Amino acid sequence: MLWRRGVVTLAGIGMTLVLWSLLRLFDARPLWMRVTAALLIALPAAGAIAQVNQWIFEDVQAKEEAAYGRDRGVNLRRDESGNLLVDVPVETQRDWEEDIDGPPRAPRSESVIIAPAPTQSDIWRGLIDIALGRYFLLLAWASLYFALLAGVQASAAERRASEFRNAAKAAEIRSLRYQVNPHFLFNTLNSLSSLVMTGKTERAEQMIQTLARFYRHSLASEPTMDVALADEFELQQHYLDIEAVRFPERLRCEFDLPADLADARVPGMILQPLVENSVKYAVSPVNRPVTIRVAAREEFDRLVVTVSDNGPGVPANAKPGFGIGLANVRDRMEARFGPDVSLESGPVPGGYRTEIRIPLTRNG
Repeated sequence: MLWRRGVVTLAGIGMTLVLWSLLRLFDARPLWMRVTAALLIALPAAGAIAQVNQWIFEDVQAKEEAAYGRDRGVNLRRDESGNLLVDVPVETQRDWEEDIDGPPRAPRSESVIIAPAPTQSDIWRGLIDIALGRYFLLLAWASLYFALLAGVQASAAERRASEFRNAAKAAEIRSLRYQVNPHFLFNTLNSLSSLVMTGKTERAEQMIQTLARFYRHSLASEPTMDVALADEFELQQHYLDIEAVRFPERLRCEFDLPADLADARVPGMILQPLVENSVKYAVSPVNRPVTIRVAAREEFDRLVVTVSDNGPGVPANAKPGFGIGLANVRDRMEARFGPDVSLESGPVPGGYRTEIRIPLTRNG
């Protein structure tokens, strides 16, 4: 029986592969269309499996009947019509008398129908019974396939959505980053123009060279990538070197970066608007020396960076422009880290102070 069952199993595998190949053509179709296709395609597949099963096991019953007869010493056979017959001995009163008076005779037998031949209806009923079992088995497999397909499609859709979100977030970060460069360049060119118009050519040349170093440094990284905090501090040092050409007697700067925070990651040029505001609203309006201090520290696994000055603070008429720079910093931090950020800015005794808090990350 094992090889027969193996053949039927192989036939079932083959029909399942055919069903799968045809159902794949409906992967992009609506669910109702896929279900309808499964209901229709599974019908002939189940019929084919049932037919193979019937062919393979067709001669098994005859062999079983013959073995049954041998074991019990009876003659089981089928006639030309397919009726199952058994030969039984028959002895009449006359035969008994003849046996007494004469020599012994071989016993006579008579064939008796014990199972009529199966009709065409019986054959079809058996075939349909087997086909129905295989049909529901194929439908169960198709249901499993649809469930797995739905899972794969959901994962693919989520992956695409995540890619779209990442692309949109990168575009937002890139846009906000590019907003910084034109604003800074505009102010720097105005300062450079003032130096040229006042005949301070040596200082103008020095500013151009420092400006070139600044842009070489700022454009070295991809706009959406984070940079090391040490690089960000160095970039702001370049910027203040540019402004020091304008204000050689007034601008002082201090940088406080602990060694263990040098590799902390921050969005590139995130401090630029804050330092620029300090120059514009603390150094430019006064005639005395002003110190701009940029410092970093760690608090409870968060990176805290402050930009402060001891200038006069922010005048009321400068609030709109000042707010644009702060809004850019806040939007960039939220685009990069989500809502888990903090930005506090306002006057303090003896000057102005801005503090940002972001998650502390290292090495990208």
